[in-house]
Amino acid sequence: MLLHLLRTKLLRAEVTGARLDYEGSLAIDQELMALVGMLPYEKILVGNLASGERFETYAIPAPAGTREVCLNGATAHLGRPGDLLVVMTFAELSPEEAKGWKPKTATLAEHNRRIVRIDNPDVSVELLTTFQR
Repeated sequence: MLLHLLRTKLLRAEVTGARLDYEGSLAIDQELMALVGMLPYEKILVGNLASGERFETYAIPAPAGTREVCLNGATAHLGRPGDLLVVMTFAELSPEEAKGWKPKTATLAEHNRRIVRIDNPDVSVELLTTFQR
């Protein structure tokens, strides 16, 4: 048996744009993805805190330092700039692996430029210094 557990989460990621005429996905600044260990092209579950919409798509890396979180393709209909999102990935773990499991999470603020909270012991000091604290 495998259990489906939260692996990574970006909480309160602010939508910076929406491009309907682009390949479907969610573009996320590479540094935001690195904060929690989210991978390019990884399947994500997204919750829009403003509208209550929930949808699945995949993450694509946006240029580092831009703090971009852009809804692309059909997902552009599910939010607008300024909306706050919860972006999550999941892992399948055995019951034994799940016993000590802890997801890697980051709570963002100030247009994705400040980290309010981070739970990821693997994140580098160099990466953390690129954010306002």
